[in-house]
Amino acid sequence: MADIQSLLAASASSLQGISDSADLDVEVLLCHVLEKNRSYLRTWPEKQLDKSQLAQFTHLLKQRQQGQPIAYITGMREFWSRDFYVNPDVLIPRPDTETLIELCLQLIQHKPDAKLIDLGTGSGAIAITLAAECPRLKVTAVDSSLKALHIAQKNAQLNQTTDIRFLHSDWLAQVAHESFDFIVSNPPYIDPDDPHLAQGDVRFEPSSALIAEQQGLQDIIHISEQSQLQLNNGGYLILEHGYNQKQCVHDILQQHHYQNIHCLHDLANLPRVSYAQWLTSN
Repeated sequence: MADIQSLLAASASSLQGISDSADLDVEVLLCHVLEKNRSYLRTWPEKQLDKSQLAQFTHLLKQRQQGQPIAYITGMREFWSRDFYVNPDVLIPRPDTETLIELCLQLIQHKPDAKLIDLGTGSGAIAITLAAECPRLKVTAVDSSLKALHIAQKNAQLNQTTDIRFLHSDWLAQVAHESFDFIVSNPPYIDPDDPHLAQGDVRFEPSSALIAEQQGLQDIIHISEQSQLQLNNGGYLILEHGYNQKQCVHDILQQHHYQNIHCLHDLANLPRVSYAQWLTSN
């Protein structure tokens, strides 16, 4: 038997050097086991865990000690104040991507019944969030991974956004004869030689959703080329990218004759989301 307060303290110390958010990690794991929120832990610090709860918590803590991401251990991740199922078949939604959501919401308000496609939807976090926030938006979400699409469809049901059309497609290949007002993507953009791939959560995430050739730019180039043919006049291409790729991405967009090219910074004030407009007078 162990009480909540002492268990949290001992467990957090066991994650020092493994996690830079040890206190939060153990709280999330314990909340998952107890099926309670974090305020419960503070309200009932003396509460004892039974043997089954303690065994489950110990099992989850060992996974975290081995470096497994919290989101994969619990099977859930919050994004834009909504819950999403995640597993190793999809990337873990990150706060940086909320910058892309903020931009889309600003642009969509001028065309609330627009057609939007999310390329490489993964967990569906982008498509589902936008569909939930903009009920008139016509949303298509594609991914080349059937396993990822299955997770995305589960998340659509969880978040009551079942009007989204999900398609198995390599980028725009399966919608080649359609046009859209918004094409959005958080594509793979990490250089295969980037040392960060051997650190932290990304060690456990699907490499196909992380890594791109040509210094991480291959998929961004491909999407920029395809989108030229499938954006309506005045439509927007919106791309998340690495903090050090802004100039390269803008060069790619200029080379493909996009106009009104801009970049937004993320929560850490790093360049993260670039967007540009397609005008048929190009």
